[in-house]
Amino acid sequence: MTSLQLSAKEEMVEKLLDAAARGDLSQVCSLLTQVPSLINQKGYSGWTALMLAARNGHYGVVEELLSQGCDKFLVNSSSQTAYDISKFWGHRTISDLLGRAGGGCQGVLPGSDLHQQENYFSREMLDRLSSRRTDTDWMEARQSDPGTVYLLFSNLNPMVSSSGGSREEDGEEGETKLCRFRFEAVKDLLHKPETLLVFLGVERRKTSSSSSSSSSSSSQAGGHLPQEPPAWFAVGSEEDAAELLQRCREKSCCFPKSPHRDLLRLSEEEAGVVAQARSVLAWHSRYSFCPTCGSGTKMAEGGYKRICLNPECRSLKGVHNTCYPRVDPVVIMLVVHPDGNQCLLGRKKIFPARLFSCLAGFVEPGESMEEAVRREVEEESGVKVGPVTYVSCQPWPMPSSLMIGCLAVAISTDIRVDESEIEDAKWFTRQQVTEALLKGSRPVLLVPPRQTIAHQLIRHWIGMNSNL
Repeated sequence: MTSLQLSAKEEMVEKLLDAAARGDLSQVCSLLTQVPSLINQKGYSGWTALMLAARNGHYGVVEELLSQGCDKFLVNSSSQTAYDISKFWGHRTISDLLGRAGGGCQGVLPGSDLHQQENYFSREMLDRLSSRRTDTDWMEARQSDPGTVYLLFSNLNPMVSSSGGSREEDGEEGETKLCRFRFEAVKDLLHKPETLLVFLGVERRKTSSSSSSSSSSSSQAGGHLPQEPPAWFAVGSEEDAAELLQRCREKSCCFPKSPHRDLLRLSEEEAGVVAQARSVLAWHSRYSFCPTCGSGTKMAEGGYKRICLNPECRSLKGVHNTCYPRVDPVVIMLVVHPDGNQCLLGRKKIFPARLFSCLAGFVEPGESMEEAVRREVEEESGVKVGPVTYVSCQPWPMPSSLMIGCLAVAISTDIRVDESEIEDAKWFTRQQVTEALLKGSRPVLLVPPRQTIAHQLIRHWIGMNSNL
């Protein structure tokens, strides 16, 4: 009986997906009237009815599904939302509808894209509460609170647990989660002088109603500090990694060996926490001595400042960038051919075969973002760049960069590669890049993974003027 019921449900799902793909609004309405729970069901490759309607340009079906409360933020196996799909295939009216749905900023920024680009490592699940960093009494109380969350880091890498394994040969990845500890499990580490402790923030309250109810229940249960949501801290330890792993009850715990690859397997929320924690810990690992006078330094303000121990040091007088965590600005740019239908991509020797990416480079002192783009492109490829447009940015905690993503228009097309910088650079057509994004059969190039801003810049360019 259960088998028959499951088969019947699967058949209903297939009917809904087929009707949405064909634009049959009456059948979509009929099926959802019969079984409302079908609305967010997924089919092949994780596609929902909303995604299929958006893919094929069926505005009426998209409008109806939104009115019935479908989840427009679901993603398919390629991590695309319905908005991404409609924009990719050039259905402007549908992408505008999906961008407007749920209210927001329409009309505030005339002519701007309603879809706010959010890159991997960018999501903020914690309120940093920077105003509390100088409140030592509050900070000490939070450290010993039983609800506080601690993340353990060894050699700048967080302890994580993995499930499902990693099958790199077919591109599939196992699920990776941060290992979370309570005060009792790490309090011995906190008393060691070599341990680094960084306050990350407190969990954001989802709604005022849930906030008040949780606060009330905590108070009735006699909990500590009921008015505050759980605080999070990062613990950088110099203890042997194997010893630290014994603190975790799960057998699948480990410290990532290749952060450039392994840290891309976290959820969007946890990736944002790691970006913050890893960058600050990396700064502490490089600034244990004062860059001004060479004396020792100590941590302050919850880990967001270092103070020189030499009372005569001039760094104690006024504001100095040696005292606070540094962020290195990097421009990363997709250069578009003057004809608008090709883009310039480069590769380094360390890249896997056929992988090409956007050009990138550090911003120099006293240099604007636009000039950095022009200089780096010409240095690496010999191509001269004219107009430069900012698209979005991405924190990149390897160790602490801010990737400033731009589109740039070339005013010359001859390529002369500086082999000390990159191995090769080529112009690729829109069709070649689209095939790479869609992962068709043996594309001429591979693009970086979706978690990188390079991937998002390429996808942004393709989506700007899709005629596919």
